[in-house]
Amino acid sequence: MPEISPFDVSPWGIGWSGWEPSRQARRESVFSLSNGHIGWRGTLDEGDPCETPGSYLNGLFEHHPMPYAEDGYGYPERGETMVNAPDGKVIRLLVDDEPFDIREGRLESHEQHLDFRAGTLRREVRWTSPSGATVRVESTRLVSLTHRAIAAIDYRVTALSGPLEVTVLSEIVANEPLPEVHPDERVMDPLRHPYEPVDRAVTASGATLLHRTKRSRIGVAVAMDHVVSEAPSSIDTEASDDVARTTVTARLTEGGSIRVVKMVGHEWSGDLTDAALRDRVDAAVATAARLGWDALAREQRDCLDDFWEAADVELDGDTRLQQAVRFALFQVLQSAARADVRSIPGKGLTGPGYEGHTFWDAETFVLPVLTYTAPGAAAHALRWRHSTLDTARERAGQLHLAGAAFPWRTISGRECSGYWPAGTVAFHINADIAGAVMRHVRTTGDEEFEREVGLEVLVETARLWVSLGYRDAHGVFHLDGITGPDEYSALVDDNTFTNLAAQRNLRGAAQAARRHSARARELGVRDDEVGEWEVIADAMAVPYDEVRRVHQQAAGYTDLERWDFEATSPDQYPLQNHFPYFDLYRKQVLKQADLVLALQLFHEAFTAEETARAFAYYEGLTVRDSSLSASTQAVVAAWVGQSELAIEYLTEASTIDLNDLRDDVDDGLHIAALGGVWTAVVSGLGGMKNGPDGLEFCPRLAAPITRLSFGIRTGGRMLRVEVSGHTASYTLSGGPPLPIRHFGAAVELHAGKPTPLPIPPAPDPGPRPSQPKGRSPEEVRAVKGD
Repeated sequence: MPEISPFDVSPWGIGWSGWEPSRQARRESVFSLSNGHIGWRGTLDEGDPCETPGSYLNGLFEHHPMPYAEDGYGYPERGETMVNAPDGKVIRLLVDDEPFDIREGRLESHEQHLDFRAGTLRREVRWTSPSGATVRVESTRLVSLTHRAIAAIDYRVTALSGPLEVTVLSEIVANEPLPEVHPDERVMDPLRHPYEPVDRAVTASGATLLHRTKRSRIGVAVAMDHVVSEAPSSIDTEASDDVARTTVTARLTEGGSIRVVKMVGHEWSGDLTDAALRDRVDAAVATAARLGWDALAREQRDCLDDFWEAADVELDGDTRLQQAVRFALFQVLQSAARADVRSIPGKGLTGPGYEGHTFWDAETFVLPVLTYTAPGAAAHALRWRHSTLDTARERAGQLHLAGAAFPWRTISGRECSGYWPAGTVAFHINADIAGAVMRHVRTTGDEEFEREVGLEVLVETARLWVSLGYRDAHGVFHLDGITGPDEYSALVDDNTFTNLAAQRNLRGAAQAARRHSARARELGVRDDEVGEWEVIADAMAVPYDEVRRVHQQAAGYTDLERWDFEATSPDQYPLQNHFPYFDLYRKQVLKQADLVLALQLFHEAFTAEETARAFAYYEGLTVRDSSLSASTQAVVAAWVGQSELAIEYLTEASTIDLNDLRDDVDDGLHIAALGGVWTAVVSGLGGMKNGPDGLEFCPRLAAPITRLSFGIRTGGRMLRVEVSGHTASYTLSGGPPLPIRHFGAAVELHAGKPTPLPIPPAPDPGPRPSQPKGRSPEEVRAVKGD
C-alpha cells in the first residue's frame, strides 16, 4: 500500500503527530466521533483554528428554496440541508490571561489518536505561551454508544512551569457558520443563521440552551454540566441567546493540575413541547453526571468489545491495510449505532458533504455490514425507511405511479434531488431498500420484523414496478427510460442492474405475502396480485449481446460509441467536471460499477463464465470517478480469480478517505465506501455469498495477505471464518447447526467445534483485464500520492 500519510500506523487506532494547517479539515473528518444520533467532528477543543466546526444531530435540518432555471412538473419545491447543532464540544483555555492557541507561542508537541476499541479521541499537547508559561493539555472525548443523547470530554491542564493561573471556558455555541454548500444565495440565506432562541437555563456548573429552526420548526436542546477536581477553583455559568459559558479558574503550582469533566446532552424534535425537550436533555445530562466519566468510558469499551468480538477482521501481511479495515468498520458502526429509526447519511455525521442527505448507497453498501455485524442498527435504519412510506406513496402518486417511490436524496423522507435524470428516474433505490429488507430477514431470521416492517415495504415497492414497466408483444417485461447505478449513463432502457433488482423485489414480495397472508390481506394484497408479481419477475428483460457474448449494462449499451480514453488526459478526471453530461450519456464510459455491481449482488443470475467475460469487458470502461466502485470491482475480481487486481482495488477502496483520493474528505468521510472495504475483504477475499441457497464461502488469499479471519452474526449466532494457507476453518459460537456451502459443497457446522476444510487449487483466470488509460488502481493512487 502507498503511504497513508500523515496518519500514524496502529492496529487498533489512528493517530496524527504534530500540526499541519493544510490538512486540518481532513483530520477533523477522520477523527470524527458519532453514535448515529450525535456527530462531533475532530476539531480542536479550543475551537480555533478550525475549518468546519461540525456538531450534528441526525435528522436536524433546515428548509431552503430549490431554485431552477426552468421549473418542471414533479420537481421538489424545497430542499433540506443539515445544519450545525449548537456545539457543546468547545473548551477554551487561558494561561495567565493568554489564550491557548497552537498558532501562537511555541508548540512543543501535539498528538491526536482515535482509539477503535475505547471509542475515544485522545489529544495531548505541550505548549509554551508567548510569555513563557508551559502547560500540558490532555483531553479525551467520547460520543456515547450506550447513552444516545450524551457526549463527554475529560479535560486536564497541568502546569509544567509555575505557579500560574488557568481559566477554562466551557461553552455551547449556536448558529456557528455553515460552509457554503450551494452557490445560490437563495439557498444559503436561510442556512447561515438557522436558529431562533427559545429559552435558556443556568446553574452554577452548567446550562441548557433551547432553539428552534426558523423554517423547518425543529426544536433543539443542548445542555452541559461539569465536574471539577484536582485543584481549588471557582466555577460560574452565564448564558445569552446563542452562547452558554461555564468559567472555571484555578491557581496551579508547578506540577499541579485541574481536571474538568464535561457532559453534553443533545435532543431534537419537531413535535415535543419546549418544556418536554428541555426535560429530556436535562435528564440525560443528570444521568451521565451521576455515572461519571469512568463509568461512561467503561460502558463504551464494553459496547465496542461486544461489537469487535463478532465483527473484527484480522489481516496478516499488511499493517496499513489492517488499520484501514478496522477504521472502516469503526466508522460504519458509528454512523448508525444509536440512530434509532433515523437514516444513515452519505457522510454519516462526519461533515457537511452531500448536505447531510441519505442515498441508495446506505442500503446497498452500509447495511450489509451492519446486518452481519450490528443487526439491531440495521433494523433501525430499515424501520426509518418504513416510517417514511406515506411520503413515498405520496411521491409515487405525484409521478402517476402505484405503490411507493422512495426519494433519491433526502433527510426527512421527502425528495431533495432537483436533477431528475440521476434522481427521480433512478428507481432502483426502491429495490435497493427492498433488497436490504430481504437480506436482513434472511440473515437474522426475524419474522416479526418481516411481518411488521418488511412486508409493507416489499409490497409497495413491488406495486411500483408493475406500474412503471410494461409487457411487449412477446410477453417480455421492460423498464424503459430509467437510470441505473452508473451516473454517466442516464435515461436508458432495461438497465440490467435495475431489472434484476426489481425481479428480486417482486419475487421477495410474493414470498413474504404468502408467509404472512393475514397481514398481506390487511395491506390490500390480493392473490391475483401476488401471482402477477411472479409472472412479471419471470418475464423480466435481461439484455444480452449475443455477438460479444456479454450482458449489456442496458439495452443497446454495447453498441454505443466508446469514450476516447486515449485522448483524455489525467487532469480531465473526474469527467463530469470537464465534459457535458449529454456527451457522457451517449458513450460507453462508466463513472462507477453498474453491471459489475449486478454481478456481485445478483450472482445467482450469472454463470461463472458470464461473470468473467462481463467483468473483463466493463473493466475497460470504468474510470471510477465515484468512491463506490473500487470495492465492488475488488469483490468480483476476487471471484473471477484476478487476485492481484482484487488486492489493488481493495487497497484503493481502503485509502479513499485516509489518502483523500477524491479530494473531498474535508467535507466528511465516505461512509458507503468504508462499508465497501469490509465487503471487499469478506465477500472478495473471504468469498462470502448469501443468496437463495444460503451462505457460501469460497475464500482465497493473495499477496501480501497471508492470513484472514473475520466474523459475522447470523441467526443470533456468531460465525468466525479463518483462512490461512490452503485451509479455511469455520467456528460457530452456539445454537443449532448451521448449513453452509464451501466451494459448492454442503457442510453442516456445529457449535464450538472448528471445521477445517481444504481450499481447492484456483483455476487459471486467464489474462488480466485492462482499465482505461491512466485509470488502473495503481495509477489512480499514484496521482494522489501524499
